[in-house]
Amino acid sequence: MDFRHTMKGRRALSAVAITAGLLLTVAGCGGGGDGESEKEGSTPSAPAKSSGNGDASDSKEPAADSALAEVKGENGLTLAVTSAKRAEGGFVTVEGTVTNNTDNIWIAGNWRGDERELAKNGASIAGATLIDQKGKKKYFILRDTSGRCLCTQFSGGVQQGATATWFAQFPAPPADTTQVDFLVGSMPPATIELSEGE
Repeated sequence: MDFRHTMKGRRALSAVAITAGLLLTVAGCGGGGDGESEKEGSTPSAPAKSSGNGDASDSKEPAADSALAEVKGENGLTLAVTSAKRAEGGFVTVEGTVTNNTDNIWIAGNWRGDERELAKNGASIAGATLIDQKGKKKYFILRDTSGRCLCTQFSGGVQQGATATWFAQFPAPPADTTQVDFLVGSMPPATIELSEGE
């Protein structure tokens, strides 16, 4: 009699252990983990805000629906604006990509701007401006004390067929201005919506 009770007890414990093992296996495969796999498949984060160089020229172009605006001009260049965010401190950071569909390497020669102070900013997006149509104001790119723009410099240019990321920082328009035109070089104006930074 004792032997039968012992066997029943062992079977019950075995059944509980197997059930617990199966539950853990299903939970582990169920994708309810810590979200790392979901993060890996998400949209890439915005480009780093450094005075970037052409090394980013082999980065992938973001999907067209993620762009705030896209304009084409200058013999095959495509400019996309992917982000325009206000930040604490009274400035706006605009980010995007430029794709070189021309026949040669592109060095951003006329994107530097005509101002004498910007002469040290060759091969950059230093000549970019924001136009506030509502407030009838033009905002020039921010600079440091040595006259360097707070923007991307395309060191070495952008190779034919390549895409490079860029950023540029401007003084922020008034809070009630939500839409501005982004202008650089001889590219057509790109109308973009400003958003609040996170």
